Amino acid sequence: MSDFTGRGVLVTGASGGIGAATVRWLVAQGATVYAGGRDPEKLGRLADETGAHPVPFDLASADEVREAVSPLELWGVVNCGGFGGEIATPQDTDIEVFDTVMSINARGSLLVIKYATPGMIARGRGGSIVNVSSQASLVALTGHISYGSSKAALDNITRVAALELGRYDIRVNSVNPTVVMTEMSEYYWGRPDVGPPFLEQMPLGRWATEDEIAGPISFLLGDDASMITGVSLPIDGGYTCR
Repeated sequence: MSDFTGRGVLVTGASGGIGAATVRWLVAQGATVYAGGRDPEKLGRLADETGAHPVPFDLASADEVREAVSPLELWGVVNCGGFGGEIATPQDTDIEVFDTVMSINARGSLLVIKYATPGMIARGRGGSIVNVSSQASLVALTGHISYGSSKAALDNITRVAALELGRYDIRVNSVNPTVVMTEMSEYYWGRPDVGPPFLEQMPLGRWATEDEIAGPISFLLGDDASMITGVSLPIDGGYTCR
């Protein structure tokens, strides 16, 4: 495990399953964690449990992101906030939903990077950013035109940000998880006609747990990964090796 003592880390989407698990991992490793999300009540409960500092804001609002993120003394960022959108074919997709998914998953993460990194650069201590992407950016998944496109955009944001920020000793990586049975994913992947056929194609044949995503996030964020930047790491039970 890395030691994050004395390092401020913002985790967006902290009111969700993977985000909350990541907060717990980082607090346990000594980080000063700022828990970002839209639900102040959930953030408050997480803060009471972990000692994290709640920072409520909406990723879809550039003004809210700027006002919330710019003042924070950050060494690291975990962009975990996201929106699943809809299950639809390209011909049936609702473009307003597509726009919302892109706005939160890609644009929102970029806004956080935009407003977090000037302070990181000015402090001159380097830093690390981990974007939570998806296996849906690496392979085509039925019905995932909006979500997969937004995460593919996020992977490109990861690569370009790694290229641009490396000179400041700031690393940027993505993790690309398979399905974790959070509230956001249960409505689709929990269906008997969807979940079992999907798992049959995965070598490990099971859903990921929240901690199985939070652990690799912590690794990529920390000093044990100090020579790793610009990667998209599948955490998918081997699904994308097919």
